[in-house]
Amino acid sequence: MGYHARMTGHRLLWLLGLLLVFSCRQLPSGADWNRFRGPNGTGVAAGTGFPSQLGPDVNVVWERAFSPGFSSPVLSSDAVFLTGLEDERLFTYALDRRTGATVWQRESPRPRRIEFQVLNHPASASAAVDQDTVVVFFDEFGMLAYDHDGNERWRMALGPFDNIYAMGASPIIVDDVVILACDQSTDSFVIGVSKYDGRLLWRQPRPRAISGHCTPVVYRTPEGRDQVLLPGSFLLDAYDPATGERLWWVRGLPSEMKSVPVLLGDTLWTHGFASPMNNKGQQIFLPPFAEALEQMDSDGDERITAEEIPNPQVRRMFMFFDLDGDTWLDATEWSNTRAALEAVNSAMAIKMGGQGDVTDTHVLWSNYRDIPQLPSPLIYEGTYFMLADQGGLLTLLDPDTGKRIEKGRLADAVDAYYASPVAADGKVYAISESGILSVLAAGGGFEPQCTVEFEERCYATPALEDGQIWLRTEGHLYCFGGETGPQG
Repeated sequence: MGYHARMTGHRLLWLLGLLLVFSCRQLPSGADWNRFRGPNGTGVAAGTGFPSQLGPDVNVVWERAFSPGFSSPVLSSDAVFLTGLEDERLFTYALDRRTGATVWQRESPRPRRIEFQVLNHPASASAAVDQDTVVVFFDEFGMLAYDHDGNERWRMALGPFDNIYAMGASPIIVDDVVILACDQSTDSFVIGVSKYDGRLLWRQPRPRAISGHCTPVVYRTPEGRDQVLLPGSFLLDAYDPATGERLWWVRGLPSEMKSVPVLLGDTLWTHGFASPMNNKGQQIFLPPFAEALEQMDSDGDERITAEEIPNPQVRRMFMFFDLDGDTWLDATEWSNTRAALEAVNSAMAIKMGGQGDVTDTHVLWSNYRDIPQLPSPLIYEGTYFMLADQGGLLTLLDPDTGKRIEKGRLADAVDAYYASPVAADGKVYAISESGILSVLAAGGGFEPQCTVEFEERCYATPALEDGQIWLRTEGHLYCFGGETGPQG
């Protein structure tokens, strides 16, 4: 069966799943794109009229200079919310959706300075918005909540954290509870906080999580109960948002998870990449700790240093395994090292529901090739789009089976990618790290309808709603509208 026939066969199922997303999980903020990657993290907007041609001087509704930050635009019915770093100060901004003018800005405390990995930033997490609340998170402080007029509701100091890349997950709001995942090298946890007064409602340890940046999504059961779905090291966990109870889980994920999963109907798609050593067939198998001590512990101190490990690949990765930074591995760190090296980079589809460990019954398929590390999945019009971090490589999978439909490189956009692809109105939008925007027809292969260079770096995922697109580059924020052609 050809690609176009295959896509047509899946389109009805995709539309039914998307309708479930918008009807069951739309938070009443007056906007659908009210969290990182829009409606329940799908990266897909409803409606028509989105431009296929856009650029710094094409179909621009407004544009303005804007402070640096990696957080993505998030919307209410009349505002755009972002965070940024300006004059070494952390801010939350509310902008007028129609004009881009600043409605209000509020400063966050910045009690510490940390060294961020090059693909991270002090203003990295995106806001979460509902009908009356805006919540933001900064690694160097914690969480703050405002009403839509900018009045502070509460603040919660968190950290300092010990994630080797620094923190990157964004908060979400489920009914009256703010959920924030804090996966780090040690003492990982997820918390539920009252959106009204900032009270800690629950804190659930995540003892297997040793690195990650995933923002969760929400599944509503047939009985009408919400479950928070959070990928992390080695496991996808489902939690009760009201109590934090861990309900069910799936094994088989790699040690680092960064992408937001996609949920449509009762199927969730997720992918994760830890390192090239985790590509299928490249795994390294180490002995249990007691055997390792006998073989490697040359000084007899019952711990293992980098110099005592014979495998040069493992020695080079030692800093990622030494979770507490004390220059040696104890039994727990060694166990995590073994698990991390044996794990496999993969994309998978998972059936929702159940209790306890549902791995053997709920994993519908797994795919082990061309797995992205950073860009999140996009399931659109019956196709699973996987955009690689490097080289503009795009792989299209059948979301029902995981089988590859097609693979190729984006024309004129062979670059690195940090932002996730998004879609609306039959179009897929992908922006590269150096600011190359590609607009693809969802069923049209790899030749873009539009390729344009913004000549500024871009790490933020665009927001799409009501036929408009909000796109953040390193120094500007743009709003694009319908097909009006070049401006001026």
